[in-house]
This record gives sequence, structure tokens and C-alpha cells, in this order.
Amino acid sequence: MMGRSVAVLVFMFCMSSFYGQDFYSELRKKYWEYEENDDKAFNYINLYIITAKKQKNYSELFQAYDDAIRFSSQNKLKYADSAIAAAKLSGNNDLIGNAYLGKGTVYYFTYRKFQPALNEYLKADKYLLYSNDYFLKYQNLYHIGVVKSYLGYYKEASEIFIKCIKFFESNLQKDVHPNILFNNRRGYYNSLHQLIVCYQGLHQFQAAELLINKALKNIPDEAEFFQEKSYFYKSLGVNDFYFKRYDNSLYNLQRSLSGLKKVNDFSWSSVVYFYLGQSHSKKGNTGKSLENYRKVDSIFNKYSYIIPEVRNNYEELINHYKQSKNTQKELYYTKQLLKVDSVLSYDFKYLSNKIHKDYETKTLLAAKAQLEKKNSTSNILLIISVLLSGILICMVLYWFRRKIEIQKKYDHLIHEINSSKVEETVSNTSAREKNSKLDSGVVSNLNKKFAEFEKNKGFLEKGVTAGRLAIEFETNATYLSQFMNEFKESNFNTYINKLRIKYAADQIYRHKDWRKYSVEDIAIACGFSNRQSFSNFFYEQNGIRPAEFLKRVREEVMVEKITE
Repeated sequence: MMGRSVAVLVFMFCMSSFYGQDFYSELRKKYWEYEENDDKAFNYINLYIITAKKQKNYSELFQAYDDAIRFSSQNKLKYADSAIAAAKLSGNNDLIGNAYLGKGTVYYFTYRKFQPALNEYLKADKYLLYSNDYFLKYQNLYHIGVVKSYLGYYKEASEIFIKCIKFFESNLQKDVHPNILFNNRRGYYNSLHQLIVCYQGLHQFQAAELLINKALKNIPDEAEFFQEKSYFYKSLGVNDFYFKRYDNSLYNLQRSLSGLKKVNDFSWSSVVYFYLGQSHSKKGNTGKSLENYRKVDSIFNKYSYIIPEVRNNYEELINHYKQSKNTQKELYYTKQLLKVDSVLSYDFKYLSNKIHKDYETKTLLAAKAQLEKKNSTSNILLIISVLLSGILICMVLYWFRRKIEIQKKYDHLIHEINSSKVEETVSNTSAREKNSKLDSGVVSNLNKKFAEFEKNKGFLEKGVTAGRLAIEFETNATYLSQFMNEFKESNFNTYINKLRIKYAADQIYRHKDWRKYSVEDIAIACGFSNRQSFSNFFYEQNGIRPAEFLKRVREEVMVEKITE
């Protein structure tokens, strides 16, 4: 039997030059019947790779490596990098974008590493920006939405998935190749599932239930969609729990597990085990509840992965063993919860205020100290652990407060740029003129001269002085200085620098070319002698550094492009 397989492979290899593209299509048919992660497919995939390399057919070489990702059980990242290399050799931007998308999917689905995944999706987006392959573009957009959803941006993510659903659904009725139809079906049902996850994250369970029922009614009863059907059973089980249908919840959650285990989806499996534990707890079955909670911990130990939704799993375990006075296990799960918080603070820093809402870290650390004291562990290690945790918490809190503060300053500055605020009313000006020691004719003349000076951007000229301006305005330095004190409420240098800073902020926000400049270039363009003096005065006036302002504006523009 083995000899016959080898003979077939050798024959196909010899005929490859005659059959051309048909050879590759026939070869794919040979291994496409295997299950995902089945290494037996490499009996054919390796031949595919060898042939494509020999013929220098880089588009087919990319396809071979892309298929290798699907069927490899251990080396998905290695094949993802090979797919990128092959795609770049082809010079085809669609293939390059597809390759980066594939690597991002490996990071997300196989390892649940969100930041690297998002980095790859953004690389893919750059190559697919002007692509006519809309399926690829929406596939990449879907994965960006998935990362946003897991980071807790449910509202933003839901808007992305609604767009994806409309696109994939619009292609389900078209007369296209069965493979294309299959891909659009999977895209549609996966987008539907992720939208349900967002609705559940927003506690919109009624809206989620409508989509779940629609999905389960229409999804094909075929082996190819077994995984997607498992997701919908999982979602239904979660909804059942929140609607207090605990028997239904247990039934539907259990039904979802076989499909999740088949593809080693430990992420959703941990969610299923948590809600199984919750449902058993509501029915008074403590033994089965704890059994499922421990399965969540087992997944965390194996993969160092968890999501905020499942964090309460450890609070349930801690409370149980605290009540049963089992200090050893209470201590173990307290330590585990600290590890969980460490993982979450890294991957989900934007959600840390929610993560710590129901179980304050400070209380948790105090409980840990008491438990370790009861169990006669080292006080030195305890102090070091508490100090390090305290420092970490302080750093995270400082980072969040600073981020919020900068965002407020940024929003205020943008508001000022967008508003056509008049700095002083006519009545106030008239009152000042009445109280001024200057002659009304001098005041009127200087008001006009300063208005022209600001309109013509005279403040941008490097080295402009009060003395020179007095000569240009046909007045003397004393009058100019007194006018500025009374009507501009500042000395000359402060007045000039304020105008320059306002101009710089406006140009950065309104003109994309300015966003390409460095802070030093902007400083020089606005009349400052060096970067540092510009940065200091910008901060003094706006409460935010120009480098941070530039970064925020660039990020805002990038997000707008992604979500378009």
C-alpha cells in the first residue's frame, strides 16, 4: 500500500510539467479531504512545495505554504513565515496581504496572542488597501474586529462585524465556484458569531438571541460547518444562563464542546467550562460546578490564556475554599488569580478598571499575605511579591491616569481648533479702551496693525522683536508694550509664542503633509529656534507635548482608514 502511494506521488511529480496548473489543482484535491491539523496531508503538500520551487511558481508556492498552515499540527508559524517569503517573491500585493493575514490568524487562533496578531493584520491592511479582492479585504477587517472584541471594544467591533455580515451575505446568492461560496459562507457565519459575542459583551442578550436562532435555523447541516455550529450552541448556552434557563444552558454548552475540542479551541472551551460551572452552581450542584471551574484553571495553566469574562471563575473557587476553611487551596487559587490579573493587565490593559471592579487587587494581596502567613511560607518572599505587585499596580494606574489626562487635553485642543471662538467681545474691548491710558487713535491704529500682522502670519518670522515691530507699526516701543499689556494680556514674547503654537496645532490637525514632519521641523517652520523651546511652550499652553499630539492625530487618521 505504501509502495503504491509513493509510486502515485512520483508519477504525479513527473507529469507536473505537462499538466501545469491542473497538476496543482489535482494535488490539492488529494489532501483537502483531510481534517485540519492532520499531518498526513504533507504526503502531498511537500510534493506541492517541491514542484512549485522547481518551477519558480511563487504564487503556487505561497498557496502550498498557506495550505501547510492549515494542516500542520506543530509548525504553523514556520509555514506562515514561508508563505510571506513566497508571496513577496511573487510581487503580488494581494498574496502578500493574504500571507500577513494568515500569520495574524495563527497568532490569534493558535496562540491567542492579540498584539502580534493585530500587528500582522495591520501589515496585511497596508497591502490590501487598493486591492480589488474584496473578500480578502473583508476577511482581514473581520480579524481586526475580532481583536477589538477581545480587547473589550464591543461597540467598535460590532460595527465592523455588521459590515462583514453585509458583504459575505451579499455574495451567498451569486453564481460562483463552490470553494468561493464555501469561503463566503464561513465568513458570514463567523461574522454572525462575533457580532453575537459583542452583543453579549454589551449585555444585549435579546438581540443576541435573535441572531443565534437565525444562525442555527440556516446553517448547513454539514461536517464543514460543525465548528461554526458549536460556536452558536456555545452562544445559546451563555444566553440561556443569563435568562436563567439553567437546564437548557447545561445542554447547549455541553453540545458545543465536541466541536471546540476537535479544533483545540481552548479559548471558547474555557468560556464553556466557566458557564457550565455557573449553571451547575445555580442548580445547587457544587461538585460539578467546582469540576468545571478547575478545567478553566487547567486551560490557564497550559496556555497562560484567559479573558476577563472568565476571571470570576477564580473568585468562585476562592470563596468556596474560604467557606470550607481549606486554606491551602484558597491560597493556591489566590495566587492563580494574581497570575490571571498579570496576564489580563498585559493583554487587556484598556479593561483593567473593569477587571478589578468586583475583586480589588489590594484586598486580594492582603488575603494572600494572611494565607501565606497561616501556611508558614517565607515572609521575605511575600514582602517582595507584594511590593512588586504594588509597583506594577501603581505603574498601571499612573499609565491609565496619564492616558486619560492626555486624552482630555487632546480633546480640548481639538475642540479649540474646530471652534471659531472669538477671544474678546466688543463690549469688553470698548471697556478696555475707555480705561486705557493710551490715546484712542493709538489704540485704533495698533488694533488694526496687530490684526494685519496675525492675518499675514508675521509671527512665523524667526527673530521678530518688539522693537522692529514698533517701527513697522509706526509707533514707539512704550506704546506697543502698554498696548500688549492692556489688550493682549501678555508680554511680547509670550504673545508671539502663543500664536506660533496655535498655528502649529492647527496645521498638524488639518493638513496631512504636516503630520509627516518631525517635531524639530515643525518648530523651525513656526519660527522657534529649537525643538526644546517649542516643545516646552506647546506643553505649557496645551498640557500635552507636540510629539504626543502628532502621535494622537496620526492614530486617529489610521483608525478612520481601518474602519472605512
